[in-house]
Amino acid sequence: MYRLLKACGDVYLPRIEHYLKALPFADPTGVRFAPSLGKAMRYSVEAKGKRLRPILTIMAYRLVADDWVRALPVAAAYELVHTYSLIHDDLPAMDDDDWRRGVPTNHKVFGEALAILAGDALLTEAFRLLAEEVDAKPEVIVRLTATLAKVAGRDGMVGGQVIDILSQGAGGDEESLSELLETLHRRKTGAMITGALLAGVDLAGGDRELRLRLEKFGMLIGLAFQVADDILDEVGDQESLGKDIGSDRELQKLTFVSLFGLDEAREKLFNLHREALMQIEPLGEKGLGLKALADYIVERDR
Repeated sequence: MYRLLKACGDVYLPRIEHYLKALPFADPTGVRFAPSLGKAMRYSVEAKGKRLRPILTIMAYRLVADDWVRALPVAAAYELVHTYSLIHDDLPAMDDDDWRRGVPTNHKVFGEALAILAGDALLTEAFRLLAEEVDAKPEVIVRLTATLAKVAGRDGMVGGQVIDILSQGAGGDEESLSELLETLHRRKTGAMITGALLAGVDLAGGDRELRLRLEKFGMLIGLAFQVADDILDEVGDQESLGKDIGSDRELQKLTFVSLFGLDEAREKLFNLHREALMQIEPLGEKGLGLKALADYIVERDR
């Protein structure tokens, strides 16, 4: 199964990286008067990442259509929004991290003000890609734009980050804290992963049944991804992960490990993985790439 995932990565990743590298992050005026903005944007985008969200967009697209290069602008839009979120998450006012993707965080290199603006610029650039670079009917572009806005904003990633900040040191019984934790990560992590899948299906013209199935799959693997992250924050190593270890504990963050302990967190990870695979089982061989990716999310070491 890992050979299949590597084969997919060998095909998709070079095109994704080439597309991201070719994006014009600085216009002629910007180069003259604000050269550091383009450098700060490119610094975080080109840092070595998993590219999970763009790969999911392409995999979902290929469930319906074969001309997957057409999905690159949409896939890139999700990666830009994800990168902006990492820049902002690492800021002193948020998680106050020094390392990301194996290199110093954006604000450590360019300063807090420019890091904030680089993140803002990446977010807005993502919507420019959807508006100007996607080859699709206007109604499809509107749907793609609305989905990204929803999963990235108040009802998705940003809303999840707010819950994350406000829940630090939170008290209460296990049931209420468990509900809070799942809501947090369905928004902060699951929403963007789900949106990336739905974007691929919508661009390719997939039907409602497939869309609903991938929506459920996306939320499940999004939660699984976060449970795995929480476990790795406790037992992983900084060199493999490319980011600070133990920061969640230091900030008294509510995590699956802090609430349930390592053993129960691992059991939850196993159950989420199993439920996710049930959603794509009817896809047969077409779903093998998604299965391989789900396996990787559960078993990864970074």
